[in-house]
Amino acid sequence: MIVPRRSFLAGTTALLAGLTVGNTPARPITLEPGGRLTQGGWVRGRLAPGASGLALDGNPVPFAADGAFLIAFDRDAGASAQLAAKFANGTSAIEKLTIAPRAWQIEHINVARKPGGVTDEDYLRLRKAELARIGAARGLDTGAQGWRQNFMRPAPGRLSGRFGSQRIYKGEPAAYHSGLDIAGGAGTTYVAPADGVVILAAADKPFSLEGHLLMLDHGMGLNSAFLHSSALLVKEGDRVKKGDPIGRIGATGRATGPHLHWSIKWGKSRLDPLLLLNPAV
Repeated sequence: MIVPRRSFLAGTTALLAGLTVGNTPARPITLEPGGRLTQGGWVRGRLAPGASGLALDGNPVPFAADGAFLIAFDRDAGASAQLAAKFANGTSAIEKLTIAPRAWQIEHINVARKPGGVTDEDYLRLRKAELARIGAARGLDTGAQGWRQNFMRPAPGRLSGRFGSQRIYKGEPAAYHSGLDIAGGAGTTYVAPADGVVILAAADKPFSLEGHLLMLDHGMGLNSAFLHSSALLVKEGDRVKKGDPIGRIGATGRATGPHLHWSIKWGKSRLDPLLLLNPAV
């Protein structure tokens, strides 16, 4: 059953400082190897038995019955954070974390930023229902277990746009690129990068920006979005396995050509999809 998800972590986190990485049962908090401890990255971990709560910078972090959890780091994550665990016996553990910064691809353009084709008021009116639907989808807890898996590339093709890249027009920054663009060719089938549940499928009416938008919940607050599809092969509520066909690449919505825009969020944090791939290619 799909139920509304409680508020997930909105803040940032960091590279391990003084916390054992690996399987060390004696430690109250263990971070597993294989994570990407950097801006836009992630790490999985495990709590010792008897854990009753986990928080990052005071924000609650969900964890499974076996103590497993996932935390992730926003593109603009700060340099320090605190991971705190509580246990049923009244004990607690606090770990100071730091994260590694990233050198994002920044392009300075010596011209003024062009105004959009519609006013802000008109655009917000147009987007209100779409954004509400996206927000409601991200608020669902489906119990999916894809967050435990190594992710795979959803489609073949040239990487035509990288996460975090940004243009600055005469000192005015535009929004940074929130996902990974894959130029796989119009009509190319893309697949689920990990197990999940379809929480949004805009099959009949494309969204103004995203076109035929598809979203998967991977569990623990982690979800994928696939933009600009020419067709969707699944419907809302479907459970999919890693590698299952879920849509076809297109150029619907606001796109200059056929490509798959794949973005990932954990709570309110935007992640670099490349860093979820093993290896990251």
